[in-house]
Amino acid sequence: MTTLPLPALFARSLCAASKAFNLSTIDPQTQELIQSSLTDLRTLQSRISGLSLFSSNETLEDVSTRDLIYLLVPYVFAQVQDRVRTVERDERMGSLMQSHNHLEKFLLQLDNYDIIPEDEVALYDQERKAANPASRRELKIKQYQKEKDLRARIETIRKRRNQSVLNTANSTDFDIISSLLPSADLTTQLSNMDQELQLLRSAPPMMSYSPRPEDDTRRGKRKETTNTNEDNLWKIDAPSKVNGPILDSAGKPLRPFTILPSGIADRARFQAQVFGPGHNLPTMSVDEYLEIERQRGKFISGGGPASENAPTSSEQLALDAEMDGNADGEEKAEVKRLKDERWAIFTDENPRGAGNTMNRG
Repeated sequence: MTTLPLPALFARSLCAASKAFNLSTIDPQTQELIQSSLTDLRTLQSRISGLSLFSSNETLEDVSTRDLIYLLVPYVFAQVQDRVRTVERDERMGSLMQSHNHLEKFLLQLDNYDIIPEDEVALYDQERKAANPASRRELKIKQYQKEKDLRARIETIRKRRNQSVLNTANSTDFDIISSLLPSADLTTQLSNMDQELQLLRSAPPMMSYSPRPEDDTRRGKRKETTNTNEDNLWKIDAPSKVNGPILDSAGKPLRPFTILPSGIADRARFQAQVFGPGHNLPTMSVDEYLEIERQRGKFISGGGPASENAPTSSEQLALDAEMDGNADGEEKAEVKRLKDERWAIFTDENPRGAGNTMNRG
């Protein structure tokens, strides 16, 4: 079997890792890519150790320019190892310990070669020692600004490399700054891993029990009691006082708590009001409101001088009937004739005063 050179081996492991990071962790194809990348990284790490590319007795100027990129191997190893699917608690703890060791190795290499500036080292030390949430927030903002500056510098050097002939100085600066970028959030990753390890260590071990016959009433009740006790043992959070303090002096939560209501509807409502005004906005225009009020019968239409001067229905019918030579005029004339005829019949059948039977003059 032909031995691949270090650049090709590293590129193959990175290609498999990048494909795996875009897929779901529970997918079998993702785990195959992760195991392939880990195999290449183990081979690459053993060959780097065999060639003694890095030594604690050397300075950054003693390292070859083409070998600087291999400083990232422990960091890549930790990121890929963290994507390994685990089922049992011990498996997850072992995977976390490996990722934690690789990150510490990466940080130690950067420290040995004095790649991380002193101000950033002091910033990381402050973040580890900060117990106040407000102080941690300010330090995280500064850390984000540092990371943003590093990304801008990497982009600037990449553009220079594309526009001009590659020289040793530009390549060295690019590799050094590329090694600094993962270290920007290295403290946060190590802190998260420590918290998860502490949580896994505090979890009770899984209890194994043998099934018992269901027909025995006494054994059935005992089994229900056993299951209830196991459920209580598997509670990760220990019982705490409801009215006690939420955080201790170091800023660690002492009991579960919620800042906002836990309902989905309440969360969506509060989220929609984050950037909204403090007052209630109108839900309709003035014209829409007036139209709704008119449909409800809140407005009286008609009346006034215009209504007084307007012709009545009989007068309007007489005017329309006088329009000779028009189909509408003839139709209105016929309507007027029928109306007059009905009125004449009514007056003949009901003479004036015929209905006044109670108070005849």
